[in-house]
Amino acid sequence: MSDAAKHSVRRSQRSRILIVLGLNAALIVGLVVAGVLAHSVSVLAAAGDTIADCFALVLGLIAIALRDRNPDRPNAQRPIVAAALVNATLLLIVTATVAIEAVSRLREGSPPVEGLPMVIVSVITVLVMLAGAFVLGRSAADEDLHMRSVLIDALADAAAAAAIAVAGAIILVTDSFYWLDPVLALGVSVLIAIAGIQLIVKAIAALRGKDVDFDDD
Repeated sequence: MSDAAKHSVRRSQRSRILIVLGLNAALIVGLVVAGVLAHSVSVLAAAGDTIADCFALVLGLIAIALRDRNPDRPNAQRPIVAAALVNATLLLIVTATVAIEAVSRLREGSPPVEGLPMVIVSVITVLVMLAGAFVLGRSAADEDLHMRSVLIDALADAAAAAAIAVAGAIILVTDSFYWLDPVLALGVSVLIAIAGIQLIVKAIAALRGKDVDFDDD
Protein backbone atom coordinates (compact mmCIF):
# COMPACT_ATOMS: atom_id res chain seq x y z
CA MET A 1 0.00 0.00 0.00
CA SER A 2 1.42 3.44 -0.96
CA ASP A 3 1.98 6.19 1.59
CA ALA A 4 -0.83 8.24 0.06
CA ALA A 5 -3.24 5.31 0.29
CA LYS A 6 -2.25 4.65 3.91
CA HIS A 7 -2.84 8.32 4.74
CA SER A 8 -6.27 8.21 3.14
CA VAL A 9 -7.21 5.07 5.08
CA ARG A 10 -6.02 6.56 8.36
CA ARG A 11 -8.06 9.72 7.79
CA SER A 12 -11.21 7.66 7.25
CA GLN A 13 -10.71 5.57 10.40
CA ARG A 14 -11.94 8.25 12.77
CA SER A 15 -15.20 8.83 10.90
CA ARG A 16 -15.87 5.09 10.58
CA ILE A 17 -15.23 4.49 14.26
CA LEU A 18 -17.53 7.40 15.18
CA ILE A 19 -20.36 5.88 13.12
CA VAL A 20 -19.89 2.46 14.71
CA LEU A 21 -19.76 4.08 18.17
CA GLY A 22 -23.07 5.81 17.49
CA LEU A 23 -24.69 2.58 16.35
CA ASN A 24 -23.47 0.72 19.44
CA ALA A 25 -24.53 3.49 21.83
CA ALA A 26 -28.03 3.53 20.34
CA LEU A 27 -28.37 -0.19 21.05
CA ILE A 28 -27.43 -0.16 24.72
CA VAL A 29 -30.72 1.12 26.17
CA GLY A 30 -32.78 -1.23 24.02
CA LEU A 31 -30.67 -4.24 24.98
CA VAL A 32 -30.82 -3.47 28.70
CA VAL A 33 -34.58 -2.87 28.67
CA ALA A 34 -35.25 -5.98 26.58
CA GLY A 35 -32.93 -8.09 28.76
CA VAL A 36 -34.69 -7.03 31.96
CA LEU A 37 -38.18 -7.47 30.51
CA ALA A 38 -37.33 -10.86 29.03
CA HIS A 39 -35.32 -12.03 32.09
CA SER A 40 -32.69 -13.02 29.52
CA VAL A 41 -29.06 -13.34 30.59
CA SER A 42 -28.00 -13.71 26.97
CA VAL A 43 -29.55 -10.35 26.01
CA LEU A 44 -28.02 -8.70 29.08
CA ALA A 45 -24.71 -10.27 28.05
CA ALA A 46 -25.08 -8.59 24.69
CA ALA A 47 -25.77 -5.28 26.46
CA GLY A 48 -22.64 -5.65 28.60
CA ASP A 49 -20.58 -6.52 25.55
CA THR A 50 -21.93 -3.44 23.74
CA ILE A 51 -21.05 -1.16 26.67
CA ALA A 52 -17.52 -2.58 26.70
CA ASP A 53 -17.33 -2.08 22.93
CA CYS A 54 -18.35 1.58 23.27
CA PHE A 55 -15.68 2.20 25.87
CA ALA A 56 -13.08 0.50 23.66
CA LEU A 57 -14.18 2.55 20.65
CA VAL A 58 -13.69 5.78 22.62
CA LEU A 59 -10.21 4.60 23.59
CA GLY A 60 -9.60 3.75 19.95
CA LEU A 61 -10.53 7.29 18.89
CA ILE A 62 -8.06 8.68 21.42
CA ALA A 63 -5.38 6.28 20.17
CA ILE A 64 -6.02 7.28 16.55
CA ALA A 65 -5.70 10.98 17.48
CA LEU A 66 -2.39 10.31 19.26
CA ARG A 67 -1.07 8.31 16.32
CA ASP A 68 -2.09 10.91 13.74
CA ARG A 69 -0.24 13.71 15.52
CA ASN A 70 2.96 12.21 14.13
CA PRO A 71 2.22 9.04 12.14
CA ASP A 72 5.78 8.72 10.82
CA ARG A 73 7.51 8.52 14.17
CA PRO A 74 8.86 5.13 15.33
CA ASN A 75 6.24 2.95 17.01
CA ALA A 76 3.43 5.36 16.09
CA GLN A 77 1.05 2.39 16.22
CA ARG A 78 1.61 1.68 19.91
CA PRO A 79 -1.50 3.61 21.06
CA ILE A 80 -3.56 1.63 18.54
CA VAL A 81 -2.20 -1.68 19.80
CA ALA A 82 -2.76 -0.58 23.41
CA ALA A 83 -6.40 0.25 22.58
CA ALA A 84 -6.85 -3.20 21.06
CA LEU A 85 -5.37 -4.74 24.21
CA VAL A 86 -7.79 -2.81 26.43
CA ASN A 87 -10.66 -3.81 24.14
CA ALA A 88 -9.79 -7.49 24.43
CA THR A 89 -9.36 -7.26 28.21
CA LEU A 90 -12.77 -5.63 28.64
CA LEU A 91 -14.31 -8.36 26.51
CA LEU A 92 -12.81 -11.02 28.77
CA ILE A 93 -14.11 -9.28 31.91
CA VAL A 94 -17.64 -9.04 30.49
CA THR A 95 -17.42 -12.63 29.24
CA ALA A 96 -16.38 -13.94 32.66
CA THR A 97 -19.27 -12.11 34.36
CA VAL A 98 -21.79 -13.51 31.90
CA ALA A 99 -20.37 -17.02 32.14
CA ILE A 100 -20.67 -17.00 35.94
CA GLU A 101 -24.32 -15.92 35.74
CA ALA A 102 -25.06 -18.49 33.02
CA VAL A 103 -23.53 -21.33 35.05
CA SER A 104 -25.47 -20.19 38.12
CA ARG A 105 -28.75 -20.32 36.17
CA LEU A 106 -27.94 -23.75 34.81
CA ARG A 107 -27.22 -25.08 38.29
CA GLU A 108 -30.21 -23.50 40.00
CA GLY A 109 -32.64 -23.72 37.09
CA SER A 110 -33.26 -21.00 34.55
CA PRO A 111 -36.27 -18.77 35.32
CA PRO A 112 -38.98 -18.28 32.66
CA VAL A 113 -37.73 -16.20 29.75
CA GLU A 114 -39.87 -14.06 27.43
CA GLY A 115 -39.08 -15.05 23.86
CA LEU A 116 -40.64 -12.12 21.96
CA PRO A 117 -38.40 -9.34 23.35
CA MET A 118 -35.38 -11.59 22.73
CA VAL A 119 -36.33 -12.05 19.08
CA ILE A 120 -37.13 -8.39 18.39
CA VAL A 121 -34.05 -6.85 19.99
CA SER A 122 -31.75 -9.57 18.62
CA VAL A 123 -32.91 -9.08 15.03
CA ILE A 124 -32.38 -5.33 15.41
CA THR A 125 -28.93 -6.00 16.85
CA VAL A 126 -28.00 -8.23 13.90
CA LEU A 127 -28.97 -5.48 11.46
CA VAL A 128 -27.09 -2.78 13.39
CA MET A 129 -23.93 -4.88 13.75
CA LEU A 130 -23.92 -5.82 10.08
CA ALA A 131 -24.37 -2.13 9.24
CA GLY A 132 -21.37 -1.36 11.44
CA ALA A 133 -19.29 -4.03 9.72
CA PHE A 134 -20.31 -2.60 6.34
CA VAL A 135 -19.21 0.89 7.44
CA LEU A 136 -15.85 -0.47 8.61
CA GLY A 137 -15.37 -2.32 5.35
CA ARG A 138 -13.48 -5.52 4.60
CA SER A 139 -10.21 -3.56 4.51
CA ALA A 140 -10.46 -2.92 8.26
CA ALA A 141 -9.07 -6.41 8.89
CA ASP A 142 -5.80 -5.39 7.22
CA GLU A 143 -5.44 -1.80 8.44
CA ASP A 144 -4.21 -2.21 12.02
CA LEU A 145 -4.86 -4.31 15.09
CA HIS A 146 -7.48 -2.01 16.59
CA MET A 147 -9.54 -1.75 13.40
CA ARG A 148 -9.29 -5.53 13.05
CA SER A 149 -10.56 -5.97 16.61
CA VAL A 150 -13.50 -3.60 15.99
CA LEU A 151 -14.48 -5.49 12.83
CA ILE A 152 -14.22 -8.84 14.62
CA ASP A 153 -16.36 -7.48 17.47
CA ALA A 154 -19.07 -6.33 15.06
CA LEU A 155 -19.22 -9.65 13.22
CA ALA A 156 -19.09 -11.68 16.45
CA ASP A 157 -21.89 -9.58 17.95
CA ALA A 158 -23.99 -10.10 14.82
CA ALA A 159 -23.49 -13.87 15.02
CA ALA A 160 -24.27 -13.92 18.74
CA ALA A 161 -27.43 -11.84 18.23
CA ALA A 162 -28.58 -14.19 15.46
CA ALA A 163 -28.17 -17.15 17.80
CA ILE A 164 -30.10 -15.34 20.54
CA ALA A 165 -32.89 -14.59 18.06
CA VAL A 166 -33.16 -18.29 17.18
CA ALA A 167 -33.27 -19.26 20.87
CA GLY A 168 -35.87 -16.59 21.53
CA ALA A 169 -38.02 -17.90 18.67
CA ILE A 170 -37.84 -21.44 20.06
CA ILE A 171 -38.80 -20.22 23.55
CA LEU A 172 -41.61 -18.10 22.09
CA VAL A 173 -43.10 -20.98 20.10
CA THR A 174 -42.71 -23.71 22.72
CA ASP A 175 -43.09 -21.63 25.91
CA SER A 176 -40.36 -23.82 27.35
CA PHE A 177 -36.67 -24.67 26.81
CA TYR A 178 -35.73 -21.72 29.04
CA TRP A 179 -32.35 -23.37 29.62
CA LEU A 180 -31.45 -22.39 26.06
CA ASP A 181 -30.88 -18.83 27.28
CA PRO A 182 -28.02 -19.53 29.74
CA VAL A 183 -26.58 -22.26 27.50
CA LEU A 184 -26.45 -19.82 24.60
CA ALA A 185 -24.98 -17.10 26.81
CA LEU A 186 -22.28 -19.53 27.94
CA GLY A 187 -21.51 -20.62 24.38
CA VAL A 188 -21.25 -17.05 23.14
CA SER A 189 -19.00 -16.24 26.10
CA VAL A 190 -16.60 -19.03 25.19
CA LEU A 191 -16.36 -17.90 21.57
CA ILE A 192 -15.78 -14.28 22.56
CA ALA A 193 -13.20 -15.34 25.14
CA ILE A 194 -11.23 -17.28 22.52
CA ALA A 195 -11.17 -14.28 20.19
CA GLY A 196 -10.25 -11.98 23.08
CA ILE A 197 -7.36 -14.17 24.21
CA GLN A 198 -5.99 -14.38 20.68
CA LEU A 199 -6.14 -10.60 20.37
CA ILE A 200 -4.39 -10.13 23.74
CA VAL A 201 -1.57 -12.47 22.69
CA LYS A 202 -1.08 -10.52 19.44
CA ALA A 203 -1.21 -7.15 21.18
CA ILE A 204 1.29 -8.14 23.89
CA ALA A 205 3.64 -9.54 21.25
CA ALA A 206 3.36 -6.30 19.30
CA LEU A 207 3.97 -4.10 22.34
CA ARG A 208 7.08 -6.11 23.21
CA GLY A 209 8.47 -5.79 19.69
CA LYS A 210 10.74 -3.00 18.52
CA ASP A 211 8.62 -2.16 15.47
CA VAL A 212 4.87 -2.19 15.93
CA ASP A 213 3.32 -1.77 12.50
CA PHE A 214 0.13 -3.57 11.47
CA ASP A 215 -0.47 -1.69 8.23
CA ASP A 216 -0.85 -3.87 5.18
CA ASP A 217 2.04 -3.37 2.83
